[in-house]
Amino acid sequence: MILAAGRGERMRPLTDHTPKPLLVVASKPLIVHHMEALRAAGITELVINTGHLAEQLPAALGTGLDWGVQITYSPEPPDALETGGGIFQALPLLGSQPFLVVNGDVWTDYPFGGLAMTPTGLAHLVLVNNPPHHPQGDFCLENNRGRVGAFGVQRLTFSGISVLRPELFAGCTPGRFPLGPLLRRAMGDGAVTGEHYTGAWRDIGTPQRLAELDRELQQQAARKNS
Repeated sequence: MILAAGRGERMRPLTDHTPKPLLVVASKPLIVHHMEALRAAGITELVINTGHLAEQLPAALGTGLDWGVQITYSPEPPDALETGGGIFQALPLLGSQPFLVVNGDVWTDYPFGGLAMTPTGLAHLVLVNNPPHHPQGDFCLENNRGRVGAFGVQRLTFSGISVLRPELFAGCTPGRFPLGPLLRRAMGDGAVTGEHYTGAWRDIGTPQRLAELDRELQQQAARKNS
């Protein structure tokens, strides 16, 4: 599932007329970078939730045929259902097995093909080094590929990439709610594992960070072609 329903307030005015996942970086929309990476990893059945300017995503991506994937859309109200509520609403489309979730407003070269799709607990999170705009981090990793906890000194940032079991949402009811409290509850039960990814990852939260990433990727492409 690619999370693509949010308003993107910090990206205004760019998101006044364009959903954040459709903002272009290195000549293609952010969400297309994800679609291509998932397709390369053999993941071809995608669920994309829509909310803000919802009609633009199906208009731009269609069924996903041009990228070798099959897209099912999960429509939400214009103000969206937040991460937890959006995933919960989409559970009937995602099936009874663990599923991958990735935020539509991040960019990364993370190799999705190496992600363990059968977590031992309720969730498996990909954590990254804390970026300058989020120095306090989110969660703690006990060791390189071990249990994730909500408290501790050596904190890392949640990348927005995870594998979740539907059972994580047991007891939830339809509506707006974040994913974080569900993860913290599962962490308290020792049911969340994680890994520390040290490759390229960017949270595209502001127009400045979008422009910086675009410039960086365009320069990389120019060096490859020179």
